[in-house]
Amino acid sequence: MTSSITHIGRLLSWGRILARHGALKIIEDAPATPGPVKRLCRIARFGARVPEVPDYAGAFRAIGPAAIKLGQTLATRPDLVGDEAAHNLLALQDSLPPVPFPAIRAEIEGAFARPLEDLYARVEEEPVGAASIAQVHRAWLHDGSQVAVKVLRPGIARKFARDIETYEWAAAHLEALGGEAGRLRPRLIIANFRRWTARELDLRREAASSSELADVMSGVEHYRVPTIDWERTCGRVLTMEWIDGDKVSDLPALRAAGHDLKSLARRLVLAFLTQAIHAGYFHADMHQGNLFIEADGTIAAIDFGIMGRINRQARIWLGEILHGLTTGNYRRVAEIHFEAQYVPSYHSVDEFATALRAVGEPMRGRPVKDLSVGQMLDGLFAITRDFDMVTQPHLLLLQKTMVMVEGLATSLDPDINMWDVSGPFVSAWMRDELGPEGAIADRVQGAVKAIQRLPDVLARLESMVPTKGAAPEPPPLPEISLMWSNGKRNFIHFAGYVAAALAGGLATWGVMAHI
Repeated sequence: MTSSITHIGRLLSWGRILARHGALKIIEDAPATPGPVKRLCRIARFGARVPEVPDYAGAFRAIGPAAIKLGQTLATRPDLVGDEAAHNLLALQDSLPPVPFPAIRAEIEGAFARPLEDLYARVEEEPVGAASIAQVHRAWLHDGSQVAVKVLRPGIARKFARDIETYEWAAAHLEALGGEAGRLRPRLIIANFRRWTARELDLRREAASSSELADVMSGVEHYRVPTIDWERTCGRVLTMEWIDGDKVSDLPALRAAGHDLKSLARRLVLAFLTQAIHAGYFHADMHQGNLFIEADGTIAAIDFGIMGRINRQARIWLGEILHGLTTGNYRRVAEIHFEAQYVPSYHSVDEFATALRAVGEPMRGRPVKDLSVGQMLDGLFAITRDFDMVTQPHLLLLQKTMVMVEGLATSLDPDINMWDVSGPFVSAWMRDELGPEGAIADRVQGAVKAIQRLPDVLARLESMVPTKGAAPEPPPLPEISLMWSNGKRNFIHFAGYVAAALAGGLATWGVMAHI
């Protein structure tokens, strides 16, 4: 069990890095930041050369791989970090200097207990990409076919486990302060973050995700998921077919190849909606480095370490919310928030509808090309605090991906209207789900399930349990002993820890300030 003094030391070290990038000011200035946290921020930046313009992405990149992933998660939370920081973190590129090839060779050979030459005819030593968790090399099989080989960085699982343990410790202490910190549920956010990264650290899971998404999108024209080479895939190594194409961000290359950028933007949005709204299973890392355009215009996706799921009830609610905001039916949108228990029942539906109108009406009055999903989400986040809306972690990936997709689509077509593209799709899906045919199907299905749910008392008990926003059950949270939980004795220990950490930290900073 890692000691509190170790956690404090890590946090102070990270705080110093954040201070040097100007990334602590936003925490200090936020009215909702607990007093103890503000004081620690002031200590962390003591004597540091703080830039005028904060570089949040640079700070997370300097801290390390786990911080890069955490920064990408925080990019979905403008309510937590602010619009400026969220926008900056969206540009956080998941890249690090590559691991030397001898170490990569050793990882591959150790994973399969076979010489590299038995697995591949040739592997290029220079990687085509080096991210925080893994790097990718181009290779050829003995039959001449090209493949991409993704290999975990040596020791990366141990590094992530160490850092996430400190995140959990810090989140537990932050949440224990109550108030705004409790509403934002940092412990649950970190718990979900641990689960997401655990999936990314097992490349077999990524391979399975790729295979599942390929099944989901099998009926969609001009969208492709690379085939997995299961014989050369394990927990630490993933081999898939090589993708030849231009990155979706390389606009000059796309134009030179004769692609219709407006059509690409539209198809990209519809591909995402097919995954998220129709299937409830979507590629949640759709940044510009993970999408390629092949010669015939096919969109090819890679990197399926982060995938999102959203169940049918939540998708219906989200569809109604988006439709209601764009049509001005704020009363229905408010009712859905109460039905989903996103807003506590002691608040007024009418008051919440008025707050939603304040978000929606300015958007409806603007030119259609200026309507933005991201701006709409930001507006919704802004009213969550007033109505005690707790964080819904199961929706964070969806929010993040919606903003990513909008950014990519507008880069391809600056005049695209996300509502014009998504509106007919969402309306058609909701008509299928909620129209007469869908209602009859639901009733038949519900009757069959009711018969199967015997004895009847269990069905009655089940009907009394509310569906909380169609959210999955939260994962179990680790037991963390708070430094002040056992009264005076632990408080004295805590004071000693802080004194020791600050003394060491200040001594170190005194030297570093003159470098």
